[in-house]
Amino acid sequence: MERRNAWLSYTEAEEKELEKVADAYRNFLNVGKTERECVTQIVKEAQAAGYESLEEKAAKGEKLKAGDKVYTVGMKKIVALFHIGQEDIEKGMNILGAHIDSPRLDIKQNPLYEDTDLAYLDTHYYGGVKKYQWVTLPLAIHGVIVKKDGSIAEVNIGEDEDDPIVYITDLLIHLAGKQMQKKAAEVIEGENLDILIGSRPLKDLPDDKKKDAVKQNVLKILKEKYDMEEEDFLSAELEIVPAGRARECGLDRSMIAAYGQDDRVCAYTSLLAMLEMDTPKRTSCCLLVDKEEIGSVGATGMQSRFFENAVAELLDAMGSYSELKLRRALKNSSMLSSDVSAGYDPSYGEAFEKKNAAYLGRGIVLNKFTGARGKSGSNDANAEYVARVRNIFDTHEIAFQTAELGKVDVGGGGTIAYIAALYGMEVIDSGVAVLSMHAPWEITSKADVYEAKKAYKAFLLDA
Repeated sequence: MERRNAWLSYTEAEEKELEKVADAYRNFLNVGKTERECVTQIVKEAQAAGYESLEEKAAKGEKLKAGDKVYTVGMKKIVALFHIGQEDIEKGMNILGAHIDSPRLDIKQNPLYEDTDLAYLDTHYYGGVKKYQWVTLPLAIHGVIVKKDGSIAEVNIGEDEDDPIVYITDLLIHLAGKQMQKKAAEVIEGENLDILIGSRPLKDLPDDKKKDAVKQNVLKILKEKYDMEEEDFLSAELEIVPAGRARECGLDRSMIAAYGQDDRVCAYTSLLAMLEMDTPKRTSCCLLVDKEEIGSVGATGMQSRFFENAVAELLDAMGSYSELKLRRALKNSSMLSSDVSAGYDPSYGEAFEKKNAAYLGRGIVLNKFTGARGKSGSNDANAEYVARVRNIFDTHEIAFQTAELGKVDVGGGGTIAYIAALYGMEVIDSGVAVLSMHAPWEITSKADVYEAKKAYKAFLLDA
């Protein structure tokens, strides 16, 4: 069923509200290029909206009641927000779940080396990337350096106008005849995604240091700026991301170009919807997780017990914990797995089936299933639940569309939906269409960002 472009229905007042949402989203993208940065900003905005730390309230012995707003954070990379509803939580929650990690390059534990008067940092790519897209771009370094005494130095190099950027070189076209014959997956090898960070040698070094004079100068700079020794790379988490601010795209300013929109576009619109809620009938939850791009593994991924433990702590703070009540609260919940969908790109139309593709500007996308080939690895939402979500969106006049992730057998992908579904709750994927997904710069429509925020709020109200 073909859907109409959402821009055609907006009043002047709605367009003003749309621009406010788009501006807030771009600002979030500019301050949140790593999971830690995202969580820091999310907590800041949550606290401004009246949310309190669940752990702090529990430590004081304060009991939670309807209307209370709390958050809990795990390892500074995963966060859950709860707005306690009037109904018994045993009847379930309305949950918005998204991920805040994005494809990038990670600095290795022993990264720094010099080769022919140039200093480099060795990297290991994270998530699904086309490696050739990451060369010859202005790049920034974000992250933390944790020293043995526990002190933490935050790193952000390449974003301010006066900052230097870092860079990955490519072979000049004049000498690239052999390179140009390679398959796209092999044009740039993973081990060659090394970051160029210096070329100026340090003077007056002893003879045993002179062969690494450029590297020594880099270490001198790091020592002065971060009180860092070379060994401190062992306990650093440094991420290489595209440098530059999120920008409006198109002469009509209808789109947003930025790094990390998969899946921060759904994470932030979920957060906005959550923060706008008055005392809900049903407990509302916004769960923003890490590690989705590498399988949702680890202590901060959806496969961890973080969410389950958070709900257990919530029940305990309400004075009503039991294992059975926890299981019922999870089983009776409804969730939107808020993750992006592949936007139809006419330049690569052969990869899509047009009747079942997502289009920019036509609203939020429902993916009944994801997966690959024969729906492998997918959560396939129940028809009854799809109908209920459709009804909510139509009742609230939300522009929405349905889609699959490209043609059958062409590719595939997954989300956190199948993991949440293990609890027995109803889950469907619901997110924003993206062009150039997983590229260093991705494109979304402002209209879809706005409709996503509206859709998530409607879901929290009525699911």
